[in-house]
Order: sequence, then structure tokens, then C-alpha cells
Amino acid sequence: MAANEPIRSTAGRGKLFHSILDAVGDTPAIRINNLAPQHVTIYVKAEFFNPASSVKDRLALNIIEAAERSGALRPGQTVVEASSGNTGIGLAMVCAQKGYPLVVTMPDSFSIERRKLMRMFGAKVILTPRAEKAHGAYRKAVELAEANEWFLARQFETSANANIHESTTGREIVNDFAGSRLDWFVTGYGTGGTLVGVARVLRSERPDTRIVLCEPSNSQMIGSGIEQQRMVNGAPLVSHPEWKPHAIEGWAPDFIPLVLQEGIDSSFYDEVVPIAAADGIKWARALAQKEGILTGISGGSTFGAARQIADRTSAGSVILCMLPDTGERYLSSPLFEGIEQEMTDEERELSRSTPSAQYAE
Repeated sequence: MAANEPIRSTAGRGKLFHSILDAVGDTPAIRINNLAPQHVTIYVKAEFFNPASSVKDRLALNIIEAAERSGALRPGQTVVEASSGNTGIGLAMVCAQKGYPLVVTMPDSFSIERRKLMRMFGAKVILTPRAEKAHGAYRKAVELAEANEWFLARQFETSANANIHESTTGREIVNDFAGSRLDWFVTGYGTGGTLVGVARVLRSERPDTRIVLCEPSNSQMIGSGIEQQRMVNGAPLVSHPEWKPHAIEGWAPDFIPLVLQEGIDSSFYDEVVPIAAADGIKWARALAQKEGILTGISGGSTFGAARQIADRTSAGSVILCMLPDTGERYLSSPLFEGIEQEMTDEERELSRSTPSAQYAE
């Protein structure tokens, strides 16, 4: 920076927040400068700017507040939900602020950091066998709710899920890109709430924007075209026959959620792009090392799909892809394999290059 150039400055948000919950939403769309092909522009919607660092803060807050408004959730009543982690963490934050006890059921295959974060917020975490997949955690949450008269959050079925993305995430995107091109919107799915809520807005107000839905390449439930078997209330009856274990945490539970079914039935996406977890890890690392953007495997996978679109779309196109959470949630996962805790040989050599503060060999 030249000596006469002004330094960066900030002026505050112009308002005082009444609680941490007021900080949910209004996440930035950030331009990719080093990893985008020259003929296109890529932006990422950085959901780790939410206070508990993921997109699921939005639905967690709306599930609780919608239940408060309807009377389905009583003061002091325990909340219970099945989660792969991010919804559980979001609910733990919301319940801590509002004073509700929380119990989360989660397969033991997901990263240890997620359990610790939920417990740090004061929640209880009930682990279920990984062999029973997400459906096993879901059944455990239902059983606990019925046995104890707890409030079951039902993130996979509740209308509060997609509704909050329609009223916040979708609106943010339309407003941020007002007067600008937006040719592609790329997202993965867990519950399907982000896709459905954003697509409701884009189909109405930006109908020229093509919507891409991503899923793990080795577990293509949507791509298979096979319908999900459901119970009368829309909950999954059994695991989807095309589901396979995959390493993209937060994406594609072993069933197609009812929330996502609206997106399927309403043709809320223009194509499905499969992506391998290894590619997601590659692109998540690239985002950290080339853009300074720390996201998880799901974010890297979405970005990998966006890069596939970028490589084949026309010059001048603008792409927006979702980054659902932060990479710090994946320290014990394959994302951080090979990232050393101790000094590498190169780092030791750098240390030896000057005389002070040397470790004994």
C-alpha cells in the first residue's frame, strides 16, 4: 500500500444488538479472486459469518421462534433433535440464549468437534451407532420426544426450515445482486431448506438464474430418480436405496428429507451435479490457501461444483455458491489429514536459521 493511500476503516453497524440471535443472517457474498477462471466471476455466500458459524443458525432460530409463536414449545420445555452437527450447534446456541434444555442425537461418525461445541453450549449429546446412519439418530430423537414429552424440532419436515431461507437467505441474495448479473446459484443439500427457500425467491424474482443442486458422487439419491418411502407425516420410512456412506459431513443424510421434496416436486433446480468428497477436500484446502477463506468439506464440495459450472459456462457469467460452515468444525476429519501439529522439517530448518529460541534436538 502506498504511503498516501488511506487505511481501511469501519464505522459500526449503526445499531445495537439485543442478543446474539440478532446477529443471525446478513452474511456476505464474497468474490473469489485467485481460484476463478478469468472468463467468469464467482462469489461465495459465507455462512460462517453467522454467530455459531453455519447456515443452520438460520433454521435453528426460526424453528424455535415459530414453535414459541404457535405454542408448540412451552417455556422451559426440553428441545430434542437429530443432527449431523451444524443444526445441533445452532439449536444449542439458540436454546442457551432462550433458556431451553437441549438434547441432540447424532451418529458417532461425525467429527468430535461438533459434540464438544454442542456440549460447550450446554446441550446433551446422545450418540447413535454409525451403522444405523442418520435414520437411526432420527428414530432415537423421536423416541426421546415421545417418551419425555419433549419438543421435537423436526428440521427435515418443518415448514419453518425453508421459510427462513425464503425470508432471509433468498432476500439477501436478491438484494446483494440487485442491478448485477447472477447467472448461476449452486448449493448442496442436507435438509433441503436452503435450496427450497432460496429457489422460491429466485424463481419469482430472478427467473433467469439457473439453480444447481449438488450431491455426493457416490451417493446420488436425487440423481437416481428413485422416490423416498415415507410415513404419513412425511418422515422417512427407511433409508434411501441409493445412499452410500460419504465424507461430505452435513450433506445428504441417508434419506431424502420432506423439506427437499418440495424442491424436487417444484423443479426448483435446473441440474444436479455430483461431486466427490476428495474434490471437496481439495477445493476447501485451496480456498483456505489461495483465498484466505476457511470452509468445511461441504463448502469445498459446493465450490468444486461451481468450478465445474465455471469451466463450461459462457464468458461474463456470474456464479454464486453456498459455503455452509467453517473449516474449524473439521479438525478431526479428513480435511485436516496431513496438516501437521508439530513443526515440519522445513519449519525446523527455518527455526535453525537464526540463533534464538531453539528447541534442543
